[in-house]
Amino acid sequence: MTDKSTKASGDRFEVAVIGGGQAGLAMGYFLAKQGRHFTILEASNSTGPAWRSRWDSLVLFTPRRYDSLPGIPFPGDPDGYPGRDEVIDYLESYAATFELPVQLNSAVQSVASGDDAFILNLGARTLQADQVVVATGPFQVPNVPAFAADISSDVVQMHSTGYRRPSDVPEGTVVVVGGGNTGFQIAKELSSTHAVHLAIGSRQTPLPQRLLGRDLFWWLTKTGLIKKTVDSRIGGGARDRDTLIGSSTRDVKRHGVEVKPRVVDASGGAVKFEDGSELEVDAVIWATGYRSEYGWIDVPVFDQTGRVLHRRGVTDYPGLFFVGLTWQHTRGSALLGWVKDDAEFISERIAATADKRPLHVGVEAGTAGTSQGA
Repeated sequence: MTDKSTKASGDRFEVAVIGGGQAGLAMGYFLAKQGRHFTILEASNSTGPAWRSRWDSLVLFTPRRYDSLPGIPFPGDPDGYPGRDEVIDYLESYAATFELPVQLNSAVQSVASGDDAFILNLGARTLQADQVVVATGPFQVPNVPAFAADISSDVVQMHSTGYRRPSDVPEGTVVVVGGGNTGFQIAKELSSTHAVHLAIGSRQTPLPQRLLGRDLFWWLTKTGLIKKTVDSRIGGGARDRDTLIGSSTRDVKRHGVEVKPRVVDASGGAVKFEDGSELEVDAVIWATGYRSEYGWIDVPVFDQTGRVLHRRGVTDYPGLFFVGLTWQHTRGSALLGWVKDDAEFISERIAATADKRPLHVGVEAGTAGTSQGA
């Protein structure tokens, strides 16, 4: 891996991959196999930055046998569940093993189309690339409701990206806002040291971690459900439902967590719930997910709401691709062990496009057919 200071201005590549997480590294693996002249641009000072912003005790809900990127099995007990630091170590080792050309501290400020190449502005320098793969993933900008600004400064607030361990949270009453896997896991961990309330805003579909002695993902793999595409009836229905794996309201209640309805407002030291009740709190943890931010991409591949217009990561603008989006193609598209499927597909499209440059004929956003939000 190289620091951005080692690269001169005006570099030209066949492919520029934006993002040095699991999607970008998997993409790099296939590009290297093709012998492409490419680079992976990572804004932070290390690979896998999204994992580094997770809490200390995070454990994946996929066993190690299902957590591998192409070319290297995830080390350790294949039936065990890796922690956050194991994933970070694996990604670092992966990039080093294949000598992937990751440029750290290389934040892309804009992407635009030039006469015969994409122009990537990195502030102090500019790169050109025949093709671009956006691999920034679904975890981009923390999503916090606007009314959070009305909460008193005496109340400690943090998004789940800022939470590391229970000692980070002041003593007293805590409300964890968000009914996904993150909210449930943080609420359960905090319950041993704090009075915890978990506010859930939507209906979840709880699934057991293990069923009939087998891990859930063994069943999803054997039945082919993990491969169901977003265009299928089953896949399309699953995409629109929140799925809890290994967690449930009954489970957190056993740990002393009080389950509350959706938080709809807040002021001073109190949060207000959908049922009209209020709760004075000492801390709020927003496990409310993320939103995508693509304002830096000056290419017409978005609809009016800012969602990416694509078909399995392929946009209607020749040479611009995405990988690692949630439900880009299947349930596994944004998961560590399955992102390789879309990365390989995109690499094949890159190879097919490589002999057809230049092809920059744009389309108006909103005309690309299937649209999937990141």
